[in-house]
Amino acid sequence: MSEVHQETIGVATRAGRGGPGRHAFVDATDAVRQVVDRSSVKHGVVHVFIQHTSASLVIQENADPRVLDDLDAWMRKIAPESNVYSHDDEGADDMPGHLRAAVTKTHEMIPLKNGQLALGTWQALYVWEHRARPHQRKLVVTVMGER
Repeated sequence: MSEVHQETIGVATRAGRGGPGRHAFVDATDAVRQVVDRSSVKHGVVHVFIQHTSASLVIQENADPRVLDDLDAWMRKIAPESNVYSHDDEGADDMPGHLRAAVTKTHEMIPLKNGQLALGTWQALYVWEHRARPHQRKLVVTVMGER
C-alpha cells in the first residue's frame, strides 16, 4: 500500500558569517530522520523542501568540517556582501543571500530503504544559511512509498 506522510519542521540556523569552524551549515539529518520514523513508510523516497529564498539545502560530507568551511569561503567569494546590488532592502547581505540560494538547491530527494535514509557513510543533509543573521527556517518533509 502506498503511503504519504508530510510534516513541516523548523531549523534554527547560525549566522552566515563564519571563519574556520564557524560556517553557516546546520545538520538537519536527524530532524528529517525523526519525520521518517513517525511515518509508516519503509521503502520509497524522502523529499525535503526549504521554504526560503536566502537559504538552501545541500547533501555534503559530515566527517571533516573543513569541507563546510571551504564551501562557505568559496560562496562568500562568488557572492560577496556589497552595496553594489539594487536589492538591499534588508542590508548588505540581502541580495548575496538570494544569489547564493540561486546557485544551490531548494530541495533534496533521498532514497528510503528499510525505513532508513539511504545516505552514504559520509553524507548529511544541511541547511545552508546565506544571511548574516541567524534565522528560523522551515522545511517541508514529504515521505512517500510503501510500508
